[in-house]
Amino acid sequence: MRCAPGGGAGAFRARRGVTSPQGRADASSLETPPRVTRALGAGFSPLPALLPCRAAAVKRLAAACASLLLLPGRGWHGEAAGARPSASRPQQTAEEAPPRLRGAASGPRRPENSDQSSSESDAENESERVSDYHKLLALLKTVPGTEEEEDEDESEEGDESEAESNSEGPQEVGGTDEEDDESDVLGQEEVAAKDTIKQALGQEQADETHNSGDPKHGAIEEFTDVKHESEFSLETNFMEEESGDYSTAERESSSSREVSEDPYRAHMNKELEKKEIENISACSKTTSQLKWPTLGQLVFSSVTQKLKTFKPDKEMDLERLHLHKPLDSTWPKVNSQLLSMLNKPSDSPFTLLQRELFCIMNLYKDLLYPERAPLGNGEEIRQTYCLHALNHVLKANAQVLSNNAKRRDQKLGVDNDDFRDQGLTRPKVLIVVPFRESALRVVQIFISLLESGSKKQIDVSNKKRFKGEFGSDPDEKPPNLKRPEDYEAVFAGNIDDHFRIGVAVLQKSMRLYAPFYSSDIIIASPLGLRTVIGAEGEKKRDFDFLSSIEILIIDQADIYLMQNWEHILHLMNHLNLLPLSPHGVDFSRVRMLNLNNWSKYYRQTLLFSALQDPQINSIFNKHCFNYRGQVAVRNVPMTGSINHVVVQLPHVFRRLESDSLVSVIDARFQFFIDKVLPEYRDAVMSHTLIYVPSYFDYVRLRNYFKKEELNFTYACEYTKKSSISRARQFFFKGERQFLLFTERFHFYKRYTIRGIRNLIFYELPTYSHFYSEICNMMKATNNGEEATWTCTVLYSKYDVQKLAAVVGIERAAQMLQSDKSVHLFVTGENE
Repeated sequence: MRCAPGGGAGAFRARRGVTSPQGRADASSLETPPRVTRALGAGFSPLPALLPCRAAAVKRLAAACASLLLLPGRGWHGEAAGARPSASRPQQTAEEAPPRLRGAASGPRRPENSDQSSSESDAENESERVSDYHKLLALLKTVPGTEEEEDEDESEEGDESEAESNSEGPQEVGGTDEEDDESDVLGQEEVAAKDTIKQALGQEQADETHNSGDPKHGAIEEFTDVKHESEFSLETNFMEEESGDYSTAERESSSSREVSEDPYRAHMNKELEKKEIENISACSKTTSQLKWPTLGQLVFSSVTQKLKTFKPDKEMDLERLHLHKPLDSTWPKVNSQLLSMLNKPSDSPFTLLQRELFCIMNLYKDLLYPERAPLGNGEEIRQTYCLHALNHVLKANAQVLSNNAKRRDQKLGVDNDDFRDQGLTRPKVLIVVPFRESALRVVQIFISLLESGSKKQIDVSNKKRFKGEFGSDPDEKPPNLKRPEDYEAVFAGNIDDHFRIGVAVLQKSMRLYAPFYSSDIIIASPLGLRTVIGAEGEKKRDFDFLSSIEILIIDQADIYLMQNWEHILHLMNHLNLLPLSPHGVDFSRVRMLNLNNWSKYYRQTLLFSALQDPQINSIFNKHCFNYRGQVAVRNVPMTGSINHVVVQLPHVFRRLESDSLVSVIDARFQFFIDKVLPEYRDAVMSHTLIYVPSYFDYVRLRNYFKKEELNFTYACEYTKKSSISRARQFFFKGERQFLLFTERFHFYKRYTIRGIRNLIFYELPTYSHFYSEICNMMKATNNGEEATWTCTVLYSKYDVQKLAAVVGIERAAQMLQSDKSVHLFVTGENE
């Protein structure tokens, strides 16, 4: 529901909650209540607005009228009889009003006739209101439902905008004269009555439209395209007759081959048995080890399928990949630019990495690839999953449009389960990316893949607006900022992390900013989804659009560890749940797997990360139930990042003991304050930087340091810029002995901290290259004191992945299995 600024007609509609009748009727069959006649004015008649409506709108109107009849002392519009809103008091919207007051003006007000009390007025008009209601209800039951709303939409938009602009006037001017107040209120009620009539016409469409930019959920109001609804509707469109290389005759001749070999149909048409579902839910998987030329060591696990050794195709034949038109012709052209940039041979449309990745994707298996490099294979991976996602959507929509044509030619009254080709909601693909720049690149790849070989470009609605909101200004980058290359690659372009956008694809057109329930692909950040999904107990929340997601792509998952991993967990818990409302779905077209609430067993999940982390592995192991199986890349690092430390420095690794993963947090803190910190309390051990990956551990240490009155300063991701400058200066000059330093601060800032003489890694860093970066900061202030530099690292047996990334897999195995708890490495020795 849209409200005008400052209340106005929108606020009146929100308070009243009235849906006006829209059925055709003769003037003699409806008596307008005196209250409505007085509010609308002599020159207004409600009969022209009684237009043909859907049955749903009629039912809503009848329910609203019935609820109003049961409210004692309420007028025709659901407010206190004879009451009028006061122009001198701010109006209260439906969301702000208590539940019992929604649909009614709040607060006691003076009756219209000062000579009569409100109770007398109610008693006098009670019989008239009841009779009017029954006449109206009887009329609605006889109104036939027709479809003539398209001609009225344009006039409604103009009237509604005019009504909202007119309603702002009385809100800005305070009422000093009673007669002026009454005339203003009556004018507002006239506008409100007109708007409520229009509201019923658009209510059904509004219920199915998800406004992804609700101001309540985001910092700013986002734009949602509602003009191209009919053009991109799957229900009202049919398959166009293609020309050239994909004619109807060829489509029919190849239909039998596609059914038997097309991976999409083989995956979606598979009917699972209840026993197989029980086995998947019990997680009784069997695993096998595979080794591929480019991906390396793979671990394939499955429940329902027999473990077969599958290998990548040596030569990628586009016909065997079953790419939908026009992807088979546009993909080589789009990917040739990447091949030329990487200096790869152009005889194949795929790179070696893309070939093996797409082989797994096209078989609809879950995939975990933890070796995504921002400076290396990032664009290769992005283009590959964009090809797979778009191929899936085009095939799904083509099947729906083709069945629409078949149903149109079919005899009425004949039911056929062969037309079950949809989910409970339209969104099929969810792509989670960290920044707007990532979303921009994904959409640009989609557009490039959809443009055919001809010179004519596809129609992309709202393209200019999208580039303005998701693009970046090159002049915004501050000059003379030196950062590592991987930092520049991750934080290039627009790095806003609160966004969401729906994309609809239909044949040769693309619609950006589509409402979620009219979208095929949703591209969003974890924060953008969290503000829509909401939390338990919130009144305004929505996650029905996630009910029929068939492909989930989580790109750059490691960055979410630096943002808020809780948002990812929250998203996974709300995927593929039964929707709370039908959203206008035709249940005769819904697949049985969706009706059985088995969507999650068919969902393909693609996870791409720059590192191996237990939290990312947990998502893949506990939230992926694809019956096709899961493939995880499990290459072990032979050499660690410690080899990239160039300063001469002794590294002391100290192992702490813990019985469980939960108790290791307290065990680490106690080990630090009992055995490590006392060694650095001496004034000789000044200029000590303590690297803390977890923000919660950082808060705990900061409170302890304050309690012990230690001479320290700190820098975290929430510290103000001025405080950071002072902390760096105090630490460099030695005025503060300790500097608490969080990992997220280093991730987002990458400042060079000068004056470090002693390092303490409270826990191994999440990114292994951060270890060498922090150690190499010591050379920033080389005063000939290298002999006194120290580095202490705390680790436990639960840090095996992080430890292997720092020291290498062989050294990590020796350190964890050794009886000794202290191990020493020296870097930067002169040969």
